[in-house]
Order: sequence, then structure tokens, then C-alpha cells
Amino acid sequence: MSTKHNITVSKTANYYTLGNVKTAKTIWFVLHGYGYLAEFFIKKFEPILNNETCVIAPEALSRFYLNGFSGRIGASWMTKHQRIEEIEDCSNYLQTLYETILTENNNNYTKINIVGFSQGGATACRWLASKNVWCTNFILWASVFPDDINFNFIKPNTNTTLIYGNQDEFLTEERIALLRKQIEDSKIDVNVITFDGKHDIPKEVLVEECKKNSWN
Repeated sequence: MSTKHNITVSKTANYYTLGNVKTAKTIWFVLHGYGYLAEFFIKKFEPILNNETCVIAPEALSRFYLNGFSGRIGASWMTKHQRIEEIEDCSNYLQTLYETILTENNNNYTKINIVGFSQGGATACRWLASKNVWCTNFILWASVFPDDINFNFIKPNTNTTLIYGNQDEFLTEERIALLRKQIEDSKIDVNVITFDGKHDIPKEVLVEECKKNSWN
């Protein structure tokens, strides 16, 4: 019978940026969904970019062909195989990036926004739950809180928002009902926003909610 072993190795991780990290007064960390590449996902946040904003889009460590054995490539944060190790690897990677970016930033009172879209939402939750991460706004977009984490990972001074489309093909009525019950039972303050749309980050919704909630 074979025996499983683990070793820790270094790995090159990619991330993309919009804006100037050093001078930004608002920094967005945006985590993509399953099958995205950060290079393209970050474009969704171009409409909210200004002279005082910087967007950081880390790319998941695992990549694969979206169709068959060639063609377009996507990335995934984790699978159910060796899930615990993948969660730890993702959290360590994101924490290293987070600390690196904050060290490069020259402002003492920078607003930090963390957005997790779809699969990136669960990844963001697990990152915040396992590491010392401070953020002004935590935005779960078209995603859910993982069932296996305690809601106390959300710090009292963090504004938390759940936002999703009313035609989201992945968030069924049953899943939304369960999610809302989780929030209610946890007693945490979550701003729930719905919009007319599907499993996406529509430009007009992002711009409107950014202004309405003072995310920038």
C-alpha cells in the first residue's frame, strides 16, 4: 500500500494590477471565479478606476484547458482533491501578496476592499478566516459563505456585502434561502444586494454600488 507524503515547494504566482500601488488611497483585491484568468477578470474593474484607486487581481495557482486538450486556458482555486492542502496554499499565497502590496503602498490610511466572485468568494472567506487580514469592505459577489467556516472571521469594523443577480444560474432559490438563514443565524451584519442579471459583474451595477456604498 502506498503512503502519502507532502513537501513544500516554491511556485511562481501571477497577479495583475490596475493603477498605482504606491499612491493608491483605495486598494481592491479581486478574486476571480472558476475558469477565469486574472488578466481578463481584472478588466471588469476598469470602470471604477481613478487616480486614487489600485486593483490587484491574483490568479489561482491551478490552470487547465477549458475545452479538451488545447485552446483557451482557465484557472481554479481548488478542487475537492487534497482540498485541505490547496486551501492552505491559496491562503498563504494570498496573504503573501496582501502583505507585499500593503508594504509597497505609501499611505497610512488606505481603504482595503476584498471582492470574491463565484469560486473566488469561498476562497476569500477561507483566506480571511485563516489569516490576519484587515479590510474596510468585504464583498461576496455571486458566491456563498462556505459551510465549514465560522462567521466570526468577519471583523466587527469590516463592512460586509453579499451581492448577486436574480437570474444567477448557480444560485438557486433554495441556495439563497439557506444563505440568508446562515446570515440570520450568525447575527452578523451583512448588506444583501440583488440586481437584475445573471452570474456576472455587470459594469453598471458595479459602478452604481461602488458610489452608493462608498467603496472607492
